[in-house]
Amino acid sequence: MKIGMVGGIGPESTIDYYQRLIKMYQKHISFDDYPEIIINSINMTAMLELVSEKRWDALTDMLVQELNSLYKAGVKLAFIGSNTPHIVFQRVMMKSPVALVSIVEAARVEAEKLGLKKVGLLGTQFTMQSSFYQSDFAQSAIDVVVPSEEEQKYIQQKLFSEIEQGIFLEDTKNGLLKIVKRLIADESIDGVILGCTELPLILTKDEYGIPFLNTTETHVQMIIEKYMEARRSAGSGNQT
Repeated sequence: MKIGMVGGIGPESTIDYYQRLIKMYQKHISFDDYPEIIINSINMTAMLELVSEKRWDALTDMLVQELNSLYKAGVKLAFIGSNTPHIVFQRVMMKSPVALVSIVEAARVEAEKLGLKKVGLLGTQFTMQSSFYQSDFAQSAIDVVVPSEEEQKYIQQKLFSEIEQGIFLEDTKNGLLKIVKRLIADESIDGVILGCTELPLILTKDEYGIPFLNTTETHVQMIIEKYMEARRSAGSGNQT
């Protein structure tokens, strides 16, 4: 069974996803085998323009079109390798020709397992200023808080001028950690959602005694779980 990825948003995290999918597959399914993965690398700039203009119908249509391409290539299970376009995930899921795995649901399941009650959310300004994380996490009675407006601008600027370009500076890492430290002091958060798939590339470990939820990692975990479920179902169907 083929796994499909709507990727390229951004390129650095797409590579991270690919490597993690292989490692997770080999850990849970077959040590000396490899999964079939089809990556549909889309135009990140065009996608972000639709987000910034809040053209949700156009964004939905764009993502569904890319998923249709994966479907035509034989994909049965797919995912969008980025947090920001999950603003319209529910709309996309209703129109998708293939089963989808949500990055937000995966993060919530992990936060619930860890017993978290109040988490900080770092990501693009689009993600931090939207409410899709808050809505989903409310299902598990977990509060989601975001940085201040100035802190959000700092994160956005660093994401697109450095981190998306594969530039990881110690000063930037310290700046991001300073924001987390303030959220701990002022908001009493007990965890942090790295709600941009590039952030785990610079914030590589837990800090200050609280978990940093790597949304790429938790997403990949759920993708492989769904993949295994689908394989088992297909196997059962063949035996009946």
